[in-house]
Amino acid sequence: MQAAMEISHRYCSSELESYGSCVSSHPSSWQHDCHHLKVQVAKCTSSHPVIQKIRTDCSQPFSAFEQCLKENQNSVANCSDHINKFLLCAESSMASKTEPRPPTIH
Repeated sequence: MQAAMEISHRYCSSELESYGSCVSSHPSSWQHDCHHLKVQVAKCTSSHPVIQKIRTDCSQPFSAFEQCLKENQNSVANCSDHINKFLLCAESSMASKTEPRPPTIH
């Protein structure tokens, strides 16, 4: 999860700063007033190859987590196993993306 935050900050810092400033400036209405900036952050982060790989590799555990949240809206703690499975998948996916491949011998 830390790597996803680092990617977001590194490649989408201006979008994150604009969104954060908007939220700070509109404490009672930020969800409505800053929605367009939230969308910009989401577009920026989702276009990064590491995030795309996580979405592909971990779609099943993430879908299970989303379903759990829908079914347990009043008790989201019931979904801790689901989020842990997703986070493990995401970390594994990022590790497989960043590990160097052995050289091919011809």
